[in-house]
Amino acid sequence: MRASATALSASLAAFAAAAALAGTATASRAQPPPRGVADPIQARADYMLKCQGCHRPEGGGDLRTTPPMRGSVAKFLSVPGGREYLGRVPGVATTDLDDARLAGLLNWTLYRFDPANLPDDFRAYTAAEIGHLRRAPLRTEASRVRAELIARMPDGESPGK
Repeated sequence: MRASATALSASLAAFAAAAALAGTATASRAQPPPRGVADPIQARADYMLKCQGCHRPEGGGDLRTTPPMRGSVAKFLSVPGGREYLGRVPGVATTDLDDARLAGLLNWTLYRFDPANLPDDFRAYTAAEIGHLRRAPLRTEASRVRAELIARMPDGESPGK
């Protein structure tokens, strides 16, 4: 009985993941993919597998341990060093995705969770840029760098508040 329940649970999880991806496929046909996102379905799956465990499905994170992205992540692009920061944060720089998929995931995340704060002249991250940035990942200094960038944001508002 236990093996049957485990198999059913695994089947339900696989079905839920497939349904979520199918919904993305339908939505992605309605509009062209965002710049720098060659495969939105793959980017969403990568987010689900690599990011949402901490940042949560809707990018909300939490204010204690994981910064929220919804309505705030693109604000980093408005300050010097912010673009580089996003490519060097530990969860980004050290993931096992190749540079092209990681660039697509980062671009997808910006468009998905914070399109209102994307600069008009936004340049999508490229595989080459991500490859360069992740060679120098932030470690223990990530929180300090984040706080310094937030302090320099034009609106003086901390992302996630």
